[in-house]
Amino acid sequence: MIQSGSSSWRQVFSTLRNPRLLMIFALGFVQGFPWVLAGSVMTLWLQSEGLSRTGVGYFGLVFSVYAINWTWAPFLDRVRLPILYRLFGQRRSWIVLCLAMITVLVWLISQQNPSDNLVLISVLTLGVTIISATQDIAIDAYRIESFAPDDEQMYGHAAAAATSGWWAGYAFIGGAVALYLGGETIGLSWPQVYQCLCLMLLAQIIMVIFIPSPEYGRSEAQEIRRQAYEQQLNLGRFSAWWVVTVVDPFVDFFRRCGWQLAIGILLFVFTFKLGEAFLGRMSLLFYKEVGFSTEQIGTYSKLIGGMTTVVFSFMGAAISARYGVIRGLFIGGISMAGSNLMFSVIALAGPSESLLLATILVDGFTAAFATVAFVSFISYFTSRTYTATQYALLASLGNFGRTTLSASSGQLVDGLHGSWALFFVITALMVIPGLCLLWWISRRMKSRSVTDSIESSNQAE
Repeated sequence: MIQSGSSSWRQVFSTLRNPRLLMIFALGFVQGFPWVLAGSVMTLWLQSEGLSRTGVGYFGLVFSVYAINWTWAPFLDRVRLPILYRLFGQRRSWIVLCLAMITVLVWLISQQNPSDNLVLISVLTLGVTIISATQDIAIDAYRIESFAPDDEQMYGHAAAAATSGWWAGYAFIGGAVALYLGGETIGLSWPQVYQCLCLMLLAQIIMVIFIPSPEYGRSEAQEIRRQAYEQQLNLGRFSAWWVVTVVDPFVDFFRRCGWQLAIGILLFVFTFKLGEAFLGRMSLLFYKEVGFSTEQIGTYSKLIGGMTTVVFSFMGAAISARYGVIRGLFIGGISMAGSNLMFSVIALAGPSESLLLATILVDGFTAAFATVAFVSFISYFTSRTYTATQYALLASLGNFGRTTLSASSGQLVDGLHGSWALFFVITALMVIPGLCLLWWISRRMKSRSVTDSIESSNQAE
């Protein structure tokens, strides 16, 4: 599936009836929702308080923790939370804890004013992103562990369900509702909007409590590795535990893929969605500056954009399953560059609703298609023994561009003297290095020995 695909259309669409996809959709919603809390709503709140484009851009550095969550991901594979583990299992216990902590922090944010307590709001928002990044580790591991290691066809559909859920949480439900509440018609204050979002978080906790836990013999496999290290390296019990928890997940990834392919994969994951990250960080400011109202942004960018992404996610999964993830990534990357150029047209033409609608539809398709193929791609290279750690390593590299580097997007616009059209052209060109790396990876993947080593290792686990 990763290279050329082999499933018939009937087989592809029959997998959509799997009930586990609904649970993955729900957890995708939980993943996307914090990006509303620390991203969209916070951006407009800070702008309304007079913060500059550069300031808003650098406030986005709070998302940088998504790029380093791999550093503590090993402990979510190994550490069992007291009481909660017995109630909810390894993955759900961490998700419930994180949701409860985010709810408390969001309520505290709603009690502040950026004009008086910008530093405190920054610290609280950083806390939201740290806990959300931790929650992502558990949710991504839950998704991968929900299916058998050799059931590759489900990778794409699970990625589609997760992507659709993420956009439903970020844009369709969370984002659109939040912007309507704080928009010109309803007109709640931004602190009141955050209080309403707290209620949504409480509903998510209840939902997670009632979904089942995936069953996979991860703990047994890790225990076998620990005993092997005790015998082979003559280590004590704790030292062997530490090696299995912190060192072995990364060694295992390079051992299974080989050094050249592993480094190529890491570089590709880092560069592929860099242009989309720069665009996304500045999109709301662009909409406001070009002349769109808050409610127009909520309707087109969040509501329609979210619905579009949900629909196209499953189309992208079907196409990737039928023709292969590599081809899907090529299509998604080229389309992503094209959709960025459409934003340049808006910058030149002005606030045309019909043009905005066309751009949102195209952008929704490309975002969904590229994301589904991207998630399927990195899921393919993830070991079931170290699910949380290895997926977090790959996903965090993609998030580095999306969060840390994109924080300079506002400064880039200011450096271009506010030329939004040129800014979006630059973001379109950013996809080229990723496509070149993808071509190299596809050539390496044609080596039967490499493909076989990865597949046999995953199946053995």
